[in-house]
Amino acid sequence: MKIRIHRNSVRFRLSKSEVGKLENEGYLEETTDFGPAQLIYAVQKSPVSELNARFEQNKVTLEVPEGLLAGWAANDTVGFEGNMPLANGDSLYMLIEKDFKCLDNVNEDQSDNYDNPKTC
Repeated sequence: MKIRIHRNSVRFRLSKSEVGKLENEGYLEETTDFGPAQLIYAVQKSPVSELNARFEQNKVTLEVPEGLLAGWAANDTVGFEGNMPLANGDSLYMLIEKDFKCLDNVNEDQSDNYDNPKTC
């Protein structure tokens, strides 16, 4: 699972096995260690009606409606997005999507990523 944060947006990219695990088990979590502290990021299947995110105790959790995940591993839906209103009048843009193989050469294992539709 990869996470990208930029200003008021957060994007989660999941490999094939992660999408399957989220659909079947309902929870994924990763940790980045900064020595004295850790950043934890998670995706959770939830009875919410739309995407929701929270940040508590160094942990970013994206809640995804159960209905969106049903059949996601096997269908062609790339991902889901939403905007969560914030108390200051702004909003947080949230995106969860399948991770595709890169079209250029990168030094990372992409064997569990989805085939890039631009190469098909």
